[in-house]
Amino acid sequence: MADRPDRDALLAELSALSATATSGDGAVSLSVNTDGVLTRLQLTDAVSGMSPAEIADAVLRTYVSAQRESAKRTGQLLAPLGSGGYLMDRLRWRVQFEPAPPAAPPAAPQPEPDDAVLKDRSTEAPAAAAPPSGPVPDDDYYGKGMRFEQAW
Repeated sequence: MADRPDRDALLAELSALSATATSGDGAVSLSVNTDGVLTRLQLTDAVSGMSPAEIADAVLRTYVSAQRESAKRTGQLLAPLGSGGYLMDRLRWRVQFEPAPPAAPPAAPQPEPDDAVLKDRSTEAPAAAAPPSGPVPDDDYYGKGMRFEQAW
């Protein structure tokens, strides 16, 4: 049992662990702790020329990069304790995690001229019929004849 690390020293190293990553263009820099929790976020003036979606993507990708580094270093610190178990599985998952690509913005609908003879109404929702205000009386039911509507 001499090769097992000192518990207090290991906890101190894990508590002090911080992984920092910077985006390729230098617009985003951030740090995460051993759990992959964001501890610092810095945006440079380069983000002023970016759209909100581009900023979000840069932050997410930089965050994933920092989390991977944090997971690798945490795994190295915990390796003497063994490579099995839930914690090591979660660290391996964090190293392999790949965020989903950003969603493409929806195409803007083309305005139609007001004098169009044929107007595309496929995107317009049909008007919903008002539900009956209460139960249908028997006289009304029999007066309209047999109906084949589902009762459930």
